[in-house]
Amino acid sequence: MKIAQQLKEKNIAEYLIYMWQVEDLIRANDCDIDKLKECVILQYPKEEQHALEEWYGHLIRMMYEEGIKEKGHLQVNRNIILNLTELHNQLLTSSKYPYYGAAYFKALPFIVELRQKNGKKEEPELETCFEALYGVLLLRLQKREITPETTKAMDAISHFISLLANYYDKDKKGELDLDD
Repeated sequence: MKIAQQLKEKNIAEYLIYMWQVEDLIRANDCDIDKLKECVILQYPKEEQHALEEWYGHLIRMMYEEGIKEKGHLQVNRNIILNLTELHNQLLTSSKYPYYGAAYFKALPFIVELRQKNGKKEEPELETCFEALYGVLLLRLQKREITPETTKAMDAISHFISLLANYYDKDKKGELDLDD
């Protein structure tokens, strides 16, 4: 819970990927708070356990209510993608951020290729990017090989998403001027 709060304040992209991990962790424990308590919560210091149990319990209830017990993402996490997409579009149409546009267009061929491979051509581009980054994270956790082609694609996509997250943070602080 503290990690999520810190990431949300520091880097929205890392926060979103972390929250996807949390969703998967909940699913891996059958959306059962008792299993989560045994496998996860009890590993934390005693003084943090009650708050964690409440947090995980709240997320579990949301997952049931939103019908994403087996797959999908919480609406609060999907809203982040929507907010990032809105900012992304504003950055692309602003003449003040050509470096951002260049990073996007460098990543775009990889995004298009990924959307064709995963069969989700209607999926929002940013969701494709986050799925790719999350997929590579899972591969690394499993100590599986990552091809040079995938590494090249992820470098371009992660640079693009990193810029977007940085601009998101600036926008949140009122430091981003999008007016031409």
